[in-house]
Amino acid sequence: MYQKFRKLWKAFWEPVLGLSFFQWIVAGLMALAIWFVYFTCRKRVTNWETFKKYRKKPAIFIFWHGRSMMLSPIVCLGGMRAYAVASRHKDGRMMAKLQRLFGLKSIYGSTSEGGISVLRQGVRILRQGDYSMCMSPDGPGGPSLRVQDGALYFAKMTGAPIIPVCYSASHAWFQNRWDRYLVALPFSLITCKVGEPVFIDSKISADEFEAVRKKIENIMVRQVREMDGEFDLFKVEQDLTSVEFKNKLRAEREAKKANKRARK
Repeated sequence: MYQKFRKLWKAFWEPVLGLSFFQWIVAGLMALAIWFVYFTCRKRVTNWETFKKYRKKPAIFIFWHGRSMMLSPIVCLGGMRAYAVASRHKDGRMMAKLQRLFGLKSIYGSTSEGGISVLRQGVRILRQGDYSMCMSPDGPGGPSLRVQDGALYFAKMTGAPIIPVCYSASHAWFQNRWDRYLVALPFSLITCKVGEPVFIDSKISADEFEAVRKKIENIMVRQVREMDGEFDLFKVEQDLTSVEFKNKLRAEREAKKANKRARK
């Protein structure tokens, strides 16, 4: 019965969610909720000087796919002038509308779709010299906590530095999805850490490129582990993809059904 209701609800909800007008309504409600959480929480930002230095310059700010919620009001109030990379999927377009409400423009595409177009647009924007970029190096479908090459190519082709950023919260809820999206709860302590800039030489070799990629990944994993560890939060898995997570949930549901049939 539940599965039938779920299919009917999905058949109704998905077309509605694809409507631009409805997406703006949902994005507006989400923005209000985020601002409410932000203003009811205490904040502690580490290395704010680096953010101020690069917020209106060509730089690539990167953060894990599951750690974007509270970064939005921080960069908005901090006066950042930037573009954010968003998926072409309807969920990505709604998130792009949400980011627009926080002052971020959008480039549509991802490593799996429209990658060349994103690279061209991003390089052009960074070379203009008056905008930075924001992107999740493990999006849009994982593997989780793994840095893909996109941000590094931007840095290599433009000379812009890569700056890893992360946030955590003393009271939080993790969504049951592949990226374990962290939702900060009201009246928490919000911590935000801005990493040191990492530059990539335009003539870097393939081996050196991979070494820098791994270095950045290690920095970002250490960021999230240390920050979550401060509040004794759930340890987010590494190498989990969207497809694998959905298959895991499907297998768990089938196993529960089999157990119920066996008990009858």
